[in-house]
Amino acid sequence: MTVRVENAQVQAGGRSLTASFEMRNVSPVAWRSAEGFAAGYQVFDPETGTLVVDGPRTAPVTDIQPGEAQRFQVQLELPPEPGRYRIFLSGMQEDSHWFYERGAQFLLVDVVVEAGRATVERFRVATMGSVRRERLVRSVRRAFTLPFQSIVRHRSLIRTMVRRDVLGRYRGSFGGAFWTVLNPLILMLTYFFVFGVVLRTRFPNDPSRSGFVLYFLAGMLPWLAVSEAVGRAPTVMIEHRNFVKKLVFPVETLPINLVTAGLVSEVFGVALFLLASYLARGYVPASIVWLPVLLVPQILLTAGICWFLAALGVFVRDLAQINGFLLTLWFFLTPICYPETSLPAPALRVLSKNPMFVLVRGYRALLEGRAPAFGSYWKLCVVAGAVFILGHAWFYKLRKSFADII
Repeated sequence: MTVRVENAQVQAGGRSLTASFEMRNVSPVAWRSAEGFAAGYQVFDPETGTLVVDGPRTAPVTDIQPGEAQRFQVQLELPPEPGRYRIFLSGMQEDSHWFYERGAQFLLVDVVVEAGRATVERFRVATMGSVRRERLVRSVRRAFTLPFQSIVRHRSLIRTMVRRDVLGRYRGSFGGAFWTVLNPLILMLTYFFVFGVVLRTRFPNDPSRSGFVLYFLAGMLPWLAVSEAVGRAPTVMIEHRNFVKKLVFPVETLPINLVTAGLVSEVFGVALFLLASYLARGYVPASIVWLPVLLVPQILLTAGICWFLAALGVFVRDLAQINGFLLTLWFFLTPICYPETSLPAPALRVLSKNPMFVLVRGYRALLEGRAPAFGSYWKLCVVAGAVFILGHAWFYKLRKSFADII
C-alpha cells in the first residue's frame, strides 16, 4: 500500500460536491507533480460498474516525501440525471495507474441525485478489497431477493401481458382463445393413440385403458406448462424487441409471462384430469389438495430455465431450433407415456435425477391418493431454487447488452 487517506470531509451543495482529505505517502519514493502524481476522482454507476465521469486531477502543492501528508480539496459536479452514483477519490500517477487499483486506500462516496440536488448517503475510507467483499455480500443478498421483488412489483404488468398473449396468440382464427385448450388436447390425444392404443402401454398400478389415460394425463400436466414456456423462451426477447429497447421497461418480466401463460394451459389440463378421474373412478382424489405444493418448485424451475434461455437466445439465434430438439429428447427421457418400471435399473438411477421425472412422479402420487414423497420433493425444491436464482442472475448480468444486439 502506497497511500493512507486520513481526516476526510465531504459536503454537498446542489449538484456540486466538495471533498477534503489528507493523503499520506507511505511508499519509499517521493510524489512529484512533475512525474504525474496527483489526486483525482472517478464517478461510477453502482448498479453496473460503468464509468460515468473521469474527473480532472488536482496536483499536490509541493512534492510529498515518504512519510509526509498533504491535504487535498476536490470539487466535482455530478451528472444531472437522477440516480445513485459512487465516487472514488484517489491518488494516481498520470498515464500509469490509479493507487486504488493497486490496493491503496481511497475515499469512497455514495451519493443520490434527485431533483437537481445531490445528497451524500455515506463516505468512508476504503480499499478495493473491502469494496469487492461488500459487493459480494450485496450481490448474494440481491440474488435471493431481487427476482421475487421484481415479480411482486410488476405483477399487474405481468397479468396484463399474459392476458394479451393468451387472447392475441390466436386472434383472427375461427377457434380464437379455444385453441389454448384445443392445442394441448390434440397433443395429448396423439400421444394417447400412439402409446395407449397402438403400443398398448399400461401402468402396473392400473393396467386398464382408463388407467393409462389417467396416469398419462397426470404426467402431462407439469409437462404442458414447462414445455410451453421453455419452448418459447429463446425467442421471447426478439419477439418483444420494441419493449427491450425501452430503457424503462422491466424486461425480466417477459420470461415470467411465458411461465404464467404455461400455467394457464395447465389449468385446463387439470380440469380435464379431474373430469377424467371422476368419469373413470367416480370420484376426484382428495390428495389433489397437494397440487399447490408441487407447483412451487415447478414454477421456480421453469422461470429459471426461461430466464437463462431468454438471455442466451439474444446471442445465439439458432437456440430456438436446438431447444426444440432438446425438449423432444427431454420428453421421451421422462416417463410420461410409459411407466418408470419399464426402464432398466442403470437408466432409472440416472433418469430419476431429472427434475421432470420427480415432478411427474409427484403428480402421479396425487392420482394414487397420497402426498408426494418428501425425500425427492425437498431435493427438487433445492434444485429448482438454485436454477431460479442462477437463471435470474444470468439474465440480470446480460440484459444491459440486449438493446445493442437486438
